[in-house]
Amino acid sequence: MNKKEPKYRMVVDWVQERIASGEFELGSKLYSENELSEKFNLSRQTVRHAIDVLEQKRLVTRVQGSGTFVSGTKEYTDNKERTMNIGVISTYVDSYIFPNIIKGIEKILSLKGYMVQIAFTNNRIDRERVIIQNILEKNNIDGLIVEATKSALPNPNIMFYQELIDRKIPIIFFNSYYPALDAPHVSLNDKKMAAKATDYLIKNGHKKIAAIFKADDGQGHLRYAGYSEAMLHSNLMINDTNIFWLDTEDVKNFRLESKRVLSRINDCSAVFCYNDEIAFHLMEICEQEGIQVPKQLSVISIDNSNLAVLSDVSITSIPHPMEGLGKKVAENLLLMIEDKSFDGNYEFETEIIERDSVKYQVGI
Repeated sequence: MNKKEPKYRMVVDWVQERIASGEFELGSKLYSENELSEKFNLSRQTVRHAIDVLEQKRLVTRVQGSGTFVSGTKEYTDNKERTMNIGVISTYVDSYIFPNIIKGIEKILSLKGYMVQIAFTNNRIDRERVIIQNILEKNNIDGLIVEATKSALPNPNIMFYQELIDRKIPIIFFNSYYPALDAPHVSLNDKKMAAKATDYLIKNGHKKIAAIFKADDGQGHLRYAGYSEAMLHSNLMINDTNIFWLDTEDVKNFRLESKRVLSRINDCSAVFCYNDEIAFHLMEICEQEGIQVPKQLSVISIDNSNLAVLSDVSITSIPHPMEGLGKKVAENLLLMIEDKSFDGNYEFETEIIERDSVKYQVGI
């Protein structure tokens, strides 16, 4: 080292060389300040300054409570040449609501001449990480449309999304989003729609109303908030024993939860379900146990998917916009690409589709 060169440069140059060689991979955790201090025989203050310089160069990212991570190797500007590619990350590719959302996205983007690169996380954090790292390495998209993975939980992949934002690549979320990121979303107004569904049961004479929610998705928490608001507004008691929380794996094996579910709702006349998938499986369980819907138990849910009409008793449900949501999120992303200041946030509100699963409850 040149005697006139500041001491902190030792750390900066050492880290830069290892990023350039690939020894330090994107997303890898950097040595702690204490470790770097010992390695270079420098004070923590000098090492901290070196990290500040690396962060200014966008080579590393500090994550509070977790450490410092390698975040990139290049500077990016607003003048990047268009690739005419849009990335889309969704959780699932099955026959529920997702194909219609993807269809809506593709319709809008293809009309504008964009190619769509689609990947699916299967609602797994590790899979999401691989997809985002691949996008960062290829650096060949003009924007990204994302369905958040387990959005109610802290996400270790936030720093990768932040790297895309730092590269001036617009990101917009659909269905749910990560509160830790400053990025817009297009979704159903989950809280308001859950309140509307609960109000519908109340107006049909129900006072003891159970509910089933998804615990690891942000939508589940918003829908719980809407359910709670409606119950309290009508001066009805919210009984924790009548609330059942499921995670992604529980939903896949819902029938295995039948005893626990029934124990939570057995003294209620109605139940609000997080979505049609859960409502459909609940009605299968009720049929097996000889519980008549809606005579003994009224059921309402959200999505108005094909599952809502597959049971012998069709399900009263609040529609998810599906293809309309897909179109809207694609339209808003294109506006964000053209105008960096455009606010891409939008929440849909829809009306209840009344079917046969809710019965008016007479008496107290």
